Amino acid sequence: SSLLLMSGVVVAVGLCRRLTRRRLRSHPRLFAFLVEMLSTFQICACTNELSLLGNVEPKPHTALTLTYGFTVLHGLTLAGSTCNPCGTVQPMWGGGTSLGMGGLKIAAQFVAAVIARVFMHFIWSLEMAEPHFGALSQGCSSPMQTTEMQAFCIELLFSVVFQLAVLRAESVNPKYRVHLIALLITMLVYAGGNLTGAIFNPALAFSLHADCFYDKFLSYSLVYWIAPALGKFLILYVF
Repeated sequence: SSLLLMSGVVVAVGLCRRLTRRRLRSHPRLFAFLVEMLSTFQICACTNELSLLGNVEPKPHTALTLTYGFTVLHGLTLAGSTCNPCGTVQPMWGGGTSLGMGGLKIAAQFVAAVIARVFMHFIWSLEMAEPHFGALSQGCSSPMQTTEMQAFCIELLFSVVFQLAVLRAESVNPKYRVHLIALLITMLVYAGGNLTGAIFNPALAFSLHADCFYDKFLSYSLVYWIAPALGKFLILYVF
């Protein structure tokens, strides 16, 4: 049921993106906002569902396989979208995107994060699959299983590694690049998923753990917003 749900989200987003391209090409700002929002919604909704499958046996093989598979699927179906505020900063820094357009895309990403969370909570409330039972009663299921400083350093390091890999992979054939990026993300999730969740995406972190941001805003904003953003700026500064 979870796989069907995530596949349905991917198909629905694909249809909406195609419709948006056909109808709104003449309105560049609205087009950019909707495409980025739809793409980020797909990633956030699927990752919310994947977060419930972490304990499915055999552990952690099932979760890692699904992470790799859906990361490849996102890469193939969401070409042209960043779905990550940190990734949106790069063209803004290089002058390829205006400040207004970049801010619009970041706003779209956080709007999508909220919509995806509300949508998935509605789906979970229907309890259509076994992993959904009790999902809404968890509250802040904290992914931070280490000290705040260590979590900050892990998310900073993972952001640097990921953003550097994305820059280096730009010259790789797209059909191979998506697998390289998916493999890297899977390895990072395996290495640090049990400590911080290995998210390194501020919008995704907010969609997954909004309750935690509400309860411990300073700690979570430091680890899941400031650390990835700092990692991106370090890469931009060095390169």
